[in-house]
Amino acid sequence: MTWRLHPDVSTVDTDYGTVLLDGRDGRYWQLNGTASVAFRALADGSTVQEATERLMAVYDVDEPRARADVEGLMASLQQAKVVQQR
Repeated sequence: MTWRLHPDVSTVDTDYGTVLLDGRDGRYWQLNGTASVAFRALADGSTVQEATERLMAVYDVDEPRARADVEGLMASLQQAKVVQQR
């Protein structure tokens, strides 16, 4: 499954990660460096497996932990309606 950012949500990369701003209601999310790597992979069209592999390549983390982090991020962003399935 792949997804895309909702059209009303904008992003900016910072020294600390990525900030997402929902223009519909002004809510924002600050993603740390780890979440930013996973988010960028997913936003670029990567699958969960590909995002997991990218996370493992950047950080010293095993596959079960990386996958759980990627899936948790996706679930949180979907629940907040920040992303939509393609």
